[in-house]
Amino acid sequence: MKFVRYQDGAGQARYGVLDGETVHAADGDPFAGGLTAGSAVGALGELTLLPPVQPGKIVCVGLNYAAHVTETDATRAVPEEPVLFMKPPSALVGHGAPIAIANPDNRTDHEAELAVVIGRRARGVAAASAADYILGYTAGNDVSDRPLQQKDGQWVRAKGFDTYCPLGPCVATDLDPTAGDGLAVVSRLNGETKQSSTTRDMIFDVPALIAYISGIMTLEPGDVIMTGTPEGVGPMRPGDTIEVEVGGVGVLRNPVTAR
Repeated sequence: MKFVRYQDGAGQARYGVLDGETVHAADGDPFAGGLTAGSAVGALGELTLLPPVQPGKIVCVGLNYAAHVTETDATRAVPEEPVLFMKPPSALVGHGAPIAIANPDNRTDHEAELAVVIGRRARGVAAASAADYILGYTAGNDVSDRPLQQKDGQWVRAKGFDTYCPLGPCVATDLDPTAGDGLAVVSRLNGETKQSSTTRDMIFDVPALIAYISGIMTLEPGDVIMTGTPEGVGPMRPGDTIEVEVGGVGVLRNPVTAR
């Protein structure tokens, strides 16, 4: 199943079930008993989409693709354990919403990522059981202000501005990023492919990440794990359009503006 969150005519947030490009109004809760599709409310491209979930926290993984580790610093070593940071929920925007660049004179990069949506409380989870705690997957963009990232030495400010965490367009519940060739992770800037990899190239796969993170902090239903970006990151500027595509999820598309 694929589900979205959208804004109805009264300005209220609603869940919808996605069937092809058509959204059907949905009853229920994806975190408690699931969703039941009702009547069609419109095409995906006709609705105002919201971030597909409302996480209490967004846990991000840095340097999780080997080729990305050294693309901006040839001396950087591949990490021996996951590198973690966090984004605030206030950074979230949905498919179609603008990314507002806070510092247009700074290089501000796109980072295409697979995002994991936690389905039930996870604490001290073993990697072998991690799939039992996943509701589904979506596409994310870890927008990053490079000069601030280098200046601060830690990454919260550089990656935490409002609009710096697009998610969407939907959550897909029936995917396995560890199976076969994995899921494609692609970015396109103004239609030109910039990043193209698969989740099989992760240094730490999704089960390993859930085990590691849940050993540090309790993950609650709706929390999101951003699993890292492949090589090919690059700058975005006002007037650009950035797309992030994750296999089995679809395309997350956002225009870029100045704040």
